[in-house]
Amino acid sequence: MIAVTLVLFLWGGATVRSAATSLLSPPPWVLDREKYDALAAEIPLSESERMLDIGCGTGRSLVGLAPAIPERCSLLAVDVFDDRIILGNGPQLASRNARLAGVEVTPMRGDAARIPLEEDTVDIVTLCRVLHDLSATDARETLTEARRVCTPGGTVGVLALPYPHDEDASPATYWSELVADAGLTVSTVVEREDGYVIVVGTAPE
Repeated sequence: MIAVTLVLFLWGGATVRSAATSLLSPPPWVLDREKYDALAAEIPLSESERMLDIGCGTGRSLVGLAPAIPERCSLLAVDVFDDRIILGNGPQLASRNARLAGVEVTPMRGDAARIPLEEDTVDIVTLCRVLHDLSATDARETLTEARRVCTPGGTVGVLALPYPHDEDASPATYWSELVADAGLTVSTVVEREDGYVIVVGTAPE
């Protein structure tokens, strides 16, 4: 009886450890690469020397875009890294996921509406599935910040969910207008069959 109890105790402990490890092991999501491939096809990643991903979270967008990011590109990422939303969400997890996907990233903890970079710092900025999580005001400020840190002639690429802050607005029209209002010249708007919208803007020369 004692032996059986000991086996059950050890099994239970192992199960708890296994569950905890599973919860903390990246990635805590299933990647739909097609969306990121579609964004990558619209922005000049192959020419990028320094790139910033805004709202990287646990690294989903970094993993999604990794195949298109050249080895020479210096990759930065910014996020509030709120682990109250996703267990283990932090810079280390984003770095680990990116590394597993074949890219090295320098994650920064910060507010997307107040990016901790100087102006004219990066030649490509990406915002994937993040703007809808912000208030309308913060989304506008984030896009303005994206333009600020982007080099003259640089590119801002947005992958947006079909959930504009104005429920009556067309998602493609709404997100492209927000990009334009930030002072970027909109060159591409793609409304996908799954509802996702890709908007590409160019920073003024």
